[in-house]
Amino acid sequence: MSSDIRFTDFKSDKQPTWCPGCGDFGTMNGMMKALANTGNSPDDTFVVAGIGCSGKIGTYMHSYALHGVHGRALPVGIGTKLANPNLEVMVAGGDGDGYSIGAGHFIHAVRRNVDMTYVVMDNRIYGLTKGQASPTSREEFETATTPEGPKQPPVNPLALALAAGGTFIAQSFSSDSQRHTEIVKKAIEHDGFGFVNVYSPCVTFNDVDTYDYFRDTIVDLSETDHDPNDYDDAKSAILDADKEYQGVIYQDDGSVPFDEREGLTDSMADIPEGAPEDAMDLVREFY
Repeated sequence: MSSDIRFTDFKSDKQPTWCPGCGDFGTMNGMMKALANTGNSPDDTFVVAGIGCSGKIGTYMHSYALHGVHGRALPVGIGTKLANPNLEVMVAGGDGDGYSIGAGHFIHAVRRNVDMTYVVMDNRIYGLTKGQASPTSREEFETATTPEGPKQPPVNPLALALAAGGTFIAQSFSSDSQRHTEIVKKAIEHDGFGFVNVYSPCVTFNDVDTYDYFRDTIVDLSETDHDPNDYDDAKSAILDADKEYQGVIYQDDGSVPFDEREGLTDSMADIPEGAPEDAMDLVREFY
């Protein structure tokens, strides 16, 4: 950890190819600022991303990174953190990557409560594959493949996280730079699995869930009497279908991360003396 790290230290020399105005720019900038503000450095940070527009984020950030396959970013992140607890692990994905093909991994990652951060860029559409309805699209949202809407209610990722025993559940808006950074920072600092769903508008394929829509409708929980440590308050906010909330919705201050609970404190790359030679050969192959 260092106090000399700036968020620009996390910028790679690769220029993003996202559409101009994409919400993912703001989401990524907030992630980099939060990492720097918590004293992390690129040398101790590992970013895992899945498939979709958000999957490119590891290329645009200067850190250790892995671009995985669709829906499988979380198990890679979990394995990395358990193998080397000294790394700051951040997994990034989109609503399609995390709440469709990756939904099973999402639920079990929440319940394991490994000390890592999961940031989801939720634009309520499949952007990279040219505008199909996603798990979080509105029931009546018209696309080329759903001309009459998906005709099914959208997935509520916050409710899934709460039901799975989440210890840190939050939501932010990529355009609100300061609040987004603050919320991701709190997720990083949380002892356990920090989950942040980010409203990250797609300016190319979604003309409903726009920047103006979120600016006009978002309610910041920090400006209400919401108590993030109160489970019933969290459940009430999460199940309120009439409002779009920003802020820390639920946090269990008594959370004990899986890795700490199981005594996983040392890097698995450090093999003790006397280990079987076959095990050493395996370690040499992968390290």
